[in-house]
Amino acid sequence: MAIEEVQLEVPLENRNDAGKLSLAEEQERQWSVDRKWTTSRAELWAYYIYYIGDNGLAGLNFGPSQFQNLLYLAGWDQADPTRSTPCVGDAVCVLPFAGSIRDVIGAWADYGTWRPNILTAFTAVAIAVSFGWLGVANAAKWQAAVGLYIVGLITYQGTITFWTAAFPALARNLPHVQEERGKLASGVVTREQYDLTESLARNMVQNIAFAVQSAGELVILAVMVGILNGLRSDASTENNTWAFSVLIAFAGGVWLLCALPWVFLEKKRPGNDLPPGASMVTIGFVQTYVAFRQCLKLKQTFIYLVFYFLMGDALNTTVTVIGTIQNEIVYYSTLQLTYLLIVGIFTQLIGIYAFWRVQKHFQLSTKTMLIFNCIWIILLALWGLIGVWTPNFGFKHVWEIWAYQAYYGMMVCPWYAYSMTFVSEVIPHGKEFLFYALFSIIGKTSSFIGPFVTSAIIDRANGNNSMAFAFLFALTMVSVLILFVIDVPKSKRECEAFLQAEAEQEGLEVKHGD
Repeated sequence: MAIEEVQLEVPLENRNDAGKLSLAEEQERQWSVDRKWTTSRAELWAYYIYYIGDNGLAGLNFGPSQFQNLLYLAGWDQADPTRSTPCVGDAVCVLPFAGSIRDVIGAWADYGTWRPNILTAFTAVAIAVSFGWLGVANAAKWQAAVGLYIVGLITYQGTITFWTAAFPALARNLPHVQEERGKLASGVVTREQYDLTESLARNMVQNIAFAVQSAGELVILAVMVGILNGLRSDASTENNTWAFSVLIAFAGGVWLLCALPWVFLEKKRPGNDLPPGASMVTIGFVQTYVAFRQCLKLKQTFIYLVFYFLMGDALNTTVTVIGTIQNEIVYYSTLQLTYLLIVGIFTQLIGIYAFWRVQKHFQLSTKTMLIFNCIWIILLALWGLIGVWTPNFGFKHVWEIWAYQAYYGMMVCPWYAYSMTFVSEVIPHGKEFLFYALFSIIGKTSSFIGPFVTSAIIDRANGNNSMAFAFLFALTMVSVLILFVIDVPKSKRECEAFLQAEAEQEGLEVKHGD
């Protein structure tokens, strides 16, 4: 295929002795347009379809549910010294227990052309784990369930991280964005105009991906309802347990079919060149160290990292507390949980599409949309906080759980699109996989800290779960205030300075265009 480039001409006298471009010239070349890497419609839809399979039903929903189910069935009531009384209700349940790698992989993925293989490897293992649950469908195999749960969760998070990190390059190489970049190089449009075009393109890719995934997941869940009815999952505990494993395997099969188009249609866009003296063995560790060391110099990136940690902690913990309350007021079978998921996914589809239409119509920035989304997260915490003063509201009734699913899907779920899109606005070009891995680790770390704090609050409140929302409400308010101070244009200047300093100090050739 012929390669067409639109770029600024560089006089021969401005080249260095080695024939390479100077740092200033290299910065100019970031606006070059290589038609070889233009994002095709087929490639873009393959990216969307992959996400239908990577929906979390296996690794994040039914997998952990089956894991907890088997642990519960395998345990015994702590009050019985003979270990013959099974767990009942919310009694203490006992089991016979014996006495940052992803960030490094993320750094590797920014170099060379082998990054797609990382996503493929994570996907293959995750799908294999899904099928493995078919052999773990009774309480006697709870130890195997522990392994499947851990590997399944890690590989699922790995796929999400590397799938997400691919979208900035897809958006940057969309035909209309490449055309706008050519206009920028020739001086027809300003940098601000181009930045808005690219930002909206990134939002379009992320939001459409989430909308397509939601629509596809609705179909998957509808089929799952048929499977559950066919297996008579509500007839007995054994049927319910077997149904969990069947659903996980089915989700894995769908994932396999949805992953194949992306594996074959993704264009293997080149990453950065290795620095002199570095190798693929060492670069991952070196760049991980550099990222942590330099993150403080990228002040806006660091501020967003703090915001992302705090708001992610608040949201994750809010969902956890609501889940705890839900389990106290109602028991859901596998079939009922599926119905609940359908409500959440359907409203998620509506919410994400509505958010994107509003943003596109009014040409709103990612930051504006993220602030708007965070307001609804604050209101979610306030919803629970009201329960401190009244028994009539604040996740106290079954109808509120169903209402929460609809509210969460429509108003809160856009967080997962916009928070990730905003990452791409405050990180250096060419370092997407390293920084997305870093943000992913931060996000998962926050999932552990919040529950410890809220657990302590609930204990001091004599088991009143609603008191946890006081802390969560305050945390969401503080987080939004931090988001307000982030300066996106300033962040872009900091990122450019970061890349210049890196190239000068470490001899890195950084490719910005593709």
